[in-house]
Amino acid sequence: METRMDAREEALLTLMDIEKNEKKSHIAIRETLMRFQFAPKQDRAFYSRLCEGVLERKIYLDYILDHFSQKPMASCKPMIRNLLRMGSYQILFMDVRDAAACSEAVKLARKKHFSQLTGFVNGILRTIVRHKDRLPQPDRQENREEYLHVIYSMPKWIVTLLLEAYGPQETEKTLAFFLKPSPLTVRTNLSKISPDQLKEMLAAEGIGSEEGRIFPQALSLKGVNYLQGYQSFQEGYYTVQDESSMLPVMLADIHPGDTILDLCAAPGGKTLHAADRLGGKGLVIARDLSEAKTSYIYDNVERCGFDHVTIEAKDATVYDPAMENRADLVLADLPCSGLGVLGRKSDIRYRQSPDQLKDLVRLQREILAHAWRYLKPGGQLIYSTCTLNPGENEENVRWILDHTPLVPLSLEGRLPKAIAGKEGKERKGSGENYITLLPGSDHCDGFFAACFTRP
Repeated sequence: METRMDAREEALLTLMDIEKNEKKSHIAIRETLMRFQFAPKQDRAFYSRLCEGVLERKIYLDYILDHFSQKPMASCKPMIRNLLRMGSYQILFMDVRDAAACSEAVKLARKKHFSQLTGFVNGILRTIVRHKDRLPQPDRQENREEYLHVIYSMPKWIVTLLLEAYGPQETEKTLAFFLKPSPLTVRTNLSKISPDQLKEMLAAEGIGSEEGRIFPQALSLKGVNYLQGYQSFQEGYYTVQDESSMLPVMLADIHPGDTILDLCAAPGGKTLHAADRLGGKGLVIARDLSEAKTSYIYDNVERCGFDHVTIEAKDATVYDPAMENRADLVLADLPCSGLGVLGRKSDIRYRQSPDQLKDLVRLQREILAHAWRYLKPGGQLIYSTCTLNPGENEENVRWILDHTPLVPLSLEGRLPKAIAGKEGKERKGSGENYITLLPGSDHCDGFFAACFTRP
C-alpha cells in the first residue's frame, strides 16, 4: 500500500477515470483510498472532498468557467476541463489559498504534458479569484428551474421532476441537502452489542459517535480514517447503513423463526438487519443477480457472524417455483434510479435519463409480478427504493394493487416517532401504506417504502 499521496493529482486521475471509463464515482474513490489507506488522514480527506465536491458541483463550476472562458468547457480537453473544475472548486468552496489553487493546477497541467495550456489555466483561475465575490448566477425570479439547475448543479429534467412531485419549497430543501456532507451512519448489530456499549467501544478507538435522528440503533460516526482497520468493524458490531435504508426492515413485523427472502440483497445491509432482528432463529435467504454481487453479501455476513443466512445468485426477474408460498416476509428493495442518494453518489445525476427511468419501472414490475407469489398467506411484502421518482414509487403501489392479490398494510403504529405523522396527511409522497422520506425535511437519504400483505 502506498503511503505518499499527491491528493490533487490522484483526484485528477480519479475524475478522468470516472469521465473516460464511466466508472461509478464511489467505486473509483474507494479504490484510490484503499491504495492509500496508510497515507496521512488529511491527504485522504483532501482527496475525497476534492473528488466528491467537483462531481456534485460540476454544473455550477462549468457555468462559472464558461462565463470567464472564451472556450466553452464542453470543447476543452478532458484533462484541462477537470483541472479547471478542481482549481475553481478549491477557490470557491475549500479553505485553500487562492494562489496555491492556481499554481498547483498549473503544475499539474505541465506534469501532464499540457505546458502550452498553462497560461490558459492560470488566466481563468486567477480571473475567478478576482471576481469570486460577485459571480454570475441565473435570475431566480425569472426562471426558477434554471436557477435551481445551476446553483444546485442538478440536471434540469431532475429539477422539473422534483418540482412537479414535491413543489418548490421541498425541492430546494432537498437539493440543498444533497450538497451537504453525507454522514457516515452505521446500524448497531443488537444481537451482539447495545448502542451505548458500541459508543464506548468506538470512543476507545478514537471514533466519535452521535445517536441517529430516526432509529435508536443508528449512530453517526466522526473521526473515522480507514473503517476496515478498526476492531469494532472487523468483529461485526455494526454495519454501514444510512438510517433511511433501515426503514424496510423496521416496518416489517418480524418474529423469531420467520423465513425472510431478500430479493435484491447486495451488498447486504437489509439482509444483515433482518438476520439481526431474527435473533438467531429463522432464515434469511439473500439473493442477487450474480456471484460478483453476492460476494459482497458473503463478506458482510461472515464479518457479522450470522449463521442463519443463505446466499444465492439468482435473477429476480425469473420465477422460482421452489419459493412458492414459503416466505413470511419478502424484502423487495429493487434496482432504481437512485434519485434519493444524490448526496452520496453525485454522478448518478449525470448517468440517469428519463428513458432509463421508464426501463427501471418495467424491471421493477417484472420482479414484483413474481415476488408476491413467494409469500405465505398472511405474509408481508415490503417494496422499497432509494429514489424520489413517483413513477417508481407511488405509481408502483397502484400497479401492485391492480395486478396482484396483495392488499395494503397500514403504516399506523409502524413508523418511528421521528417521522410518524410528520406534516400529517399533507406529507408529500406518502399514503396509508407507503411513505417517502424527503432529504430536506427528514435529514436522511431520500427513500420510499410500501407495505402489503397476502390474504
